[in-house]
Amino acid sequence: MERGNAGRDRQLKLLEQLQRSDQEMTGQQLHRCLQDKPGAMGLATVYRNLRQLQRQGKVRCRHLPTGEALYAPVERDHHHLTCVDCGKTERLEHCPIHGLNVEAPEADDFDVIFHTLEFFGLCHSCRDSR
Repeated sequence: MERGNAGRDRQLKLLEQLQRSDQEMTGQQLHRCLQDKPGAMGLATVYRNLRQLQRQGKVRCRHLPTGEALYAPVERDHHHLTCVDCGKTERLEHCPIHGLNVEAPEADDFDVIFHTLEFFGLCHSCRDSR
């Protein structure tokens, strides 16, 4: 039982840190933010608890072309344009599919919690350098 409470406490600390941040954060950034505070956790524990938060539908994860994962709370409905060459990311001002209802027979067995929308391409600088 203590292990379950400790896991919930860790997840709560991670979620609170993500909610305080204006930006998405990597697991390493979260680890550094919490390392000198009570209840600090190892990097592997940070990632394990982030995965649990994802499974619970509380945290979204976005992968950059470099493979780096960025985390944010699901209520932050931000979408991005990402350059596949340099990794530059621009946030979209609005979600082009916000409010879209998924009305496919396959969706009958799902309760949609959140969605992700990513566009990948070349930024102006990378396109000009080619």
